[in-house]
Amino acid sequence: MTALPEFPDNAVWQDTGTGVFRYAARVGTCWWVLRLNDFPEHPMFTLFIDARCIGDLDDLPRAWRIGHGNVLANMTSPQRTETLHLMAGLAPYGSETGQRCTSDWCTCDILTDEFAAQAQPPSTN
Repeated sequence: MTALPEFPDNAVWQDTGTGVFRYAARVGTCWWVLRLNDFPEHPMFTLFIDARCIGDLDDLPRAWRIGHGNVLANMTSPQRTETLHLMAGLAPYGSETGQRCTSDWCTCDILTDEFAAQAQPPSTN
């Protein structure tokens, strides 16, 4: 993966309340979205900016303030709807390249838009 773009100090990640596109942040006019992948079959996360794949990550940068004891605010319902609409069709690993994962060893085959929108318990960073 190429170098990650700098995450602005004033930007804040939010818990989406879903299990696939777990975290999102509004950075200016763009949505930064982290897709939680089927690890270890795939990298832990894939970063998207406005539905454009930036790259895969196994470890999140500490400066992003996700995990490491940080508590994230929950997204509002309209924000979640906007984010999920933006990310439609991108739940399975590889869908961003047109080469959707078909491995027998991961759960990509169940990752429909409807599945990606299902509510999950809040994350426990």
